[in-house]
Amino acid sequence: QVQLAESGGGLVQPGDSLRLSCAASGLTLSSYYMGWFRQALGKEREFVVGIRRNGLTAYSDSVKGRFTISRDNAKNMVYLQMNSLKPEDTAVYYCVANRGAGISPTRQDYDYWGPGTQVTVSS
Repeated sequence: QVQLAESGGGLVQPGDSLRLSCAASGLTLSSYYMGWFRQALGKEREFVVGIRRNGLTAYSDSVKGRFTISRDNAKNMVYLQMNSLKPEDTAVYYCVANRGAGISPTRQDYDYWGPGTQVTVSS
């Protein structure tokens, strides 16, 4: 059974940094495209960033230059380093995985989702 479990969310102030972690089980991480989506209250769930099996990445314009995704296939872990956080980054962040669709901004292309972790950026 595949499971994704996010951790590391919390309440921070604007300009602060936070690192999210995603622990994957029941799959061989190196075989999957991984990524992060987020959903703010009252808004649609949106693509944040994805990472290919070979490590190539793609970011949404809203986080480019501030967020960095990485993966450790040996540990079955994916990370999201978030710097220079803004109030508009406040959302529930979801770790996602797909086997063959690649890095896609379409939520339906992802086979597995974690339950999410709340990130709140507020002064």
